[in-house]
Amino acid sequence: MRPARPLIALTAATVALLTGCGDDGGSGTDDASGGEEVTLTVLAAASLTDVFTATREIYAEEHPGVTLEFSFAGSQELVAQVEQGAPADALVTADTATMDGVADLTAAEPVVIARNALAIVTPPDNPAGVDSLDDLADPELRLVLAAPEVPAGRYGRQILADQGIDATPDSEEANVRAVLGKVRLGEADAGLVYVTDATSAGDDVATVAIPEDQNVTAEYPAAALADAEHPEEAADFVEWLSSDEARALLGDAGFQAP
Repeated sequence: MRPARPLIALTAATVALLTGCGDDGGSGTDDASGGEEVTLTVLAAASLTDVFTATREIYAEEHPGVTLEFSFAGSQELVAQVEQGAPADALVTADTATMDGVADLTAAEPVVIARNALAIVTPPDNPAGVDSLDDLADPELRLVLAAPEVPAGRYGRQILADQGIDATPDSEEANVRAVLGKVRLGEADAGLVYVTDATSAGDDVATVAIPEDQNVTAEYPAAALADAEHPEEAADFVEWLSSDEARALLGDAGFQAP
């Protein structure tokens, strides 16, 4: 059962109803064309940070009056926020298992909008000479992985287990961007991140590809939330994420088609 909304919110809404007879009763402000301004809050996996941030202006141009507000974190953190009743309109995670955990809190069946794979990243000069998954088993290697409850961490451990590689991380991070950050700062010799994260880092890291037959496929489901403040706009955004335009933007960022 969802937590009850605070009494103060109900009181504020009642006061607005009693004293605001002269307005349109909407929850947002009016835009220049006379329509309601809506801020759509989207909780999204950390690996979507760059591409989703880039979509903000594009989406606003095509949907006047709608402003996208993103909150990025590890998928497990986002789901915890939803379960605790944090105000949000839509959710996009980096795996279906995490999204399935809040199936009763979504307004409709989640839609997979993209796929991803993992890669090894090292500092630009690759001081430890990492060139394959086998090298991650070196006990002298400073390895960083996302924590086991994070999709990227779970995927990474699955890859290592499937290949029979016994690799112990020196650090476990709350999301995949924190893993990338450790490597970029030279605080780790290697890390497992999504291909898209490695791409976004550019020359700040060196990338060691993982062969397809040794890799995993990460799926990114999106869904409007049942308690969305703006349910229609939330559904529109989720639908747009499957459009040709959105898929092209995701593809340019290195994501695979769903």
